[in-house]
Amino acid sequence: MMMRSAVLGGLERWLYRLVFLTLVAMPCARLAAQESAEIPASKVERRNKAPAAREMLRVKIPKPTEAKLKNGLTVLILEDHRSPSVTVQLHIGGAGALFEPAALAGLASTAAQMLREGTRSRTSIQIAEEVDRLGANLGAGSSFGSPDAVLSASGLSDNFDAWFGLAVEILLNPSFPVDELEKLKQRQRAQLRQQRAAANFLVNERFSRAVYGEHPAATVSATPESIDAITREALVGWHRERYRPQNAILGIAGDVRATNIIGKLQKWLAGWQKSDLKEIWPRAPVATAARKIFLVDRPGSVQTTVALGNIAIDRRSPDYLAMTVMNHMIGGGAAGRLFLNLREEKGYTYGVYSHFTALRYPGPWQAGGNMRTEVTAGALVEFFNEIRRIREEKVPAAELAASKRAIAARFALSLEQPAAILGLAIARKQYDLAADYWDSYPAKIMAVSADEVRRVARKYLDPDAMQLVAVGDAGKIKGVLAQYGAVEVYDAAGHPVRIEAQPN
Repeated sequence: MMMRSAVLGGLERWLYRLVFLTLVAMPCARLAAQESAEIPASKVERRNKAPAAREMLRVKIPKPTEAKLKNGLTVLILEDHRSPSVTVQLHIGGAGALFEPAALAGLASTAAQMLREGTRSRTSIQIAEEVDRLGANLGAGSSFGSPDAVLSASGLSDNFDAWFGLAVEILLNPSFPVDELEKLKQRQRAQLRQQRAAANFLVNERFSRAVYGEHPAATVSATPESIDAITREALVGWHRERYRPQNAILGIAGDVRATNIIGKLQKWLAGWQKSDLKEIWPRAPVATAARKIFLVDRPGSVQTTVALGNIAIDRRSPDYLAMTVMNHMIGGGAAGRLFLNLREEKGYTYGVYSHFTALRYPGPWQAGGNMRTEVTAGALVEFFNEIRRIREEKVPAAELAASKRAIAARFALSLEQPAAILGLAIARKQYDLAADYWDSYPAKIMAVSADEVRRVARKYLDPDAMQLVAVGDAGKIKGVLAQYGAVEVYDAAGHPVRIEAQPN
């Protein structure tokens, strides 16, 4: 009887896992289908129809239970009992790459990745085996330019205590073993070599340096020298100083009870002590006042990769909603003007897009893409044509309405995922947004006017101050770029070089 009960219990747990994975995959597949539907193989056809039902535009987002633990940690708990799963996100402010020493670029990312590589009581292999046995996911990272280190975990609710306890162990008691550090550094060195061969990395690196200048966000990668300089002692010191609860937000979403879990968190995280560490932010970057042209030479390249833009807004800017609509219209998707012009009409590229970065410091609006070398001149003309058009001409009512509905509908669709709702709650807390910010988000998007779109385009998309970066065969495209200003040329390693343009 006991054996039969154990078998049934194992079967029930297996079924729970199957259902959990299915529920996670369904909204992701639906979003993927939406993305692929936006980029057809042939022409994009405008029908002036709303892309979603009006019901999708009316949202009421669940509010998390908020608590602050004795150690200063802010906790957001979002109950969702539709499936037996739980998602956890821990954002540790002040532990991100934005605050690392310039000579130790990659320290924050390495520290985060090393959390899983050993604790005082478990080796990396034991941690991996335990994560697998529990059917959980566990990881950590810190991207360049980010003020936070982020630890994420997910799994089933019936063994939440076990896998969350493991997450707490790697958070509080990492051992940073030297042998695992050396293995990671070897992988990092290989990645550095690989990324230097990727045009998208090269354009991102040069563009970030162009727009951010001396701001720490200008750094997008470690260097061989900084990797060599990262030691176990540096990791231990970074963790001891920066991984502190008073600057952190813990978000938990899924099949949990807030009334039960807060007490457990007080106990589980009692050993995580707060300190006097405060986030000291670098001076905010500002938009450059004059256009500059940068070229990264890739001899023999058959395509040119382009990025152009300038610093725009931070996340708390009152222009955020208007920028969202304006960006969507010019390059936010396959129905954007850049895509329709450069791909559908001209056939220069498989796709060009735009986006903007808005964090707790101002980030850039950026447009770009890949095109054949021989059409670089024509593509640049059309980039600037579309920038000038959205600045100078009032957008048509039908096009504006279609863009706003697409934004609102995609937002509503994303709310099928508990992890996405949790992310919204964390963002609202990080940026001190109004309590009803996300509930009113679709309505506020729909209220953006054509005048507001043109106003923010004029304010942030100045073609005479754009930073223009191109990666390609300098001998073939330097003359094209020179039509827009003096060209600074670099090799793939980032060193300035002298290149003579080939005669046209």
